[in-house]
Amino acid sequence: MFRFDHLAVPSIHTALPGPIATGLLARDAVFVSGSYTRVYPLVVAEGSGAVIVDVDGNRFLDFTAGIAVANTGHCHPAVVAAIQDQAATLIHMSGTDFYYRPQIELAERLAALAPGPSPKKVFFCNSGAEAVEAALKLARWHTHRTRVIAFLGAFHGRTYGAMSLSGSKVTHRRGFSPLVPDVHHVPFPRECNPTCATAGCQLVRDLEEDLFHRTAPPDEIAAIFVEPIQGEGGYHALPSGCWPALRALCDKYGILLVVDEIQSGMGRTGTIFAVETAGIEPDIICTAKGIASGLPLGAIIAKADVMDWPPGSHASTFGGNPVACRAALVTLDLLESDYLVNARERGAELLSGLRELAARFPMLTLPRGRGLMIAVDTPSSAVREVIIDHCFRAGLLLLGCGETAIRFCPPLCITSGQVATALQILSTVVRELAKTCS
Repeated sequence: MFRFDHLAVPSIHTALPGPIATGLLARDAVFVSGSYTRVYPLVVAEGSGAVIVDVDGNRFLDFTAGIAVANTGHCHPAVVAAIQDQAATLIHMSGTDFYYRPQIELAERLAALAPGPSPKKVFFCNSGAEAVEAALKLARWHTHRTRVIAFLGAFHGRTYGAMSLSGSKVTHRRGFSPLVPDVHHVPFPRECNPTCATAGCQLVRDLEEDLFHRTAPPDEIAAIFVEPIQGEGGYHALPSGCWPALRALCDKYGILLVVDEIQSGMGRTGTIFAVETAGIEPDIICTAKGIASGLPLGAIIAKADVMDWPPGSHASTFGGNPVACRAALVTLDLLESDYLVNARERGAELLSGLRELAARFPMLTLPRGRGLMIAVDTPSSAVREVIIDHCFRAGLLLLGCGETAIRFCPPLCITSGQVATALQILSTVVRELAKTCS
């Protein structure tokens, strides 16, 4: 199916970076913004499935999926065919002012897939940050309230509203004040308190007894924004017991529950949306990243009675363009036909392998995750970066998340053999590093 399936991967035959990459890196340093966070000198030329080829012909096994975007694999033939067909028919007309079939069909599909029995409506944009901005505006419009609650460790994007909701890293905020006001941050619970079963959810008790009582009147709170699994915060999942308690709290005070599925959605955890397993219905879901297999597309899916803003109150020239919508429709077909199951099965293999490595190497701790959204902690951010760099030079692409974690978010087409290869490379790297540290 994929172009490089018959080739050995990884295959590194030059120094890294190679000669062509070195020249391009020099030009990049002159002309490209220094705000980007490149962690190793990879200059990409091609991608297919779970394989990346750099400009010098080196082949890498990709466990980043372009930051959890290429969920169906790089350049899946069916996605490419849909893009080519649509590009030859209609590239742009703007769904803000006109109608076209791919946008209508995708809205219908997403509305049907969103959890819960309520009728849904969809607003399209271009990215995750734009989806969060739209959700923030809609929440304030619908409730006529200004305050919102978000979590420490959360990452919702880099535009002003999304940045104000984020609580991941100070570098995202330093030098950019004043931010959007009336955003309250609370700790993200990584496990249920032992008293939750008898005394109720500790998170909800803290909100009612502290935040609502002291600084944020609940009748002024428009929404609570929450990631089912914090992305940049370290791949920590909201404890299952918190979901019904949060839903009940929001219902009690007329607060909207906004679920950010930008990284955890579109099959990443083995279901279309991670929140499906929580047994609750969000008021708004934000999605992007993997929705169109690499094309820029974002959306919010809201209860129809919540999406009550009038014409002209929010719009997007390019959001939901025909080409991205066609790619998204095929992406959803692929997820439902093959890749949801594969994400669960390959994720179980990967998590089991990481647990075995953690039992052998103290350098790796707390393997965790669902589907193919998995992480393992390291002793420090410095050690983490060394491990990631050594894996890169061995042909395995990884990224960090949180303070010290390595994340594993490969394309959902990943095979058992590729999982085994990645684990072997990581094992070799960690073993050699352990020798140098002993």
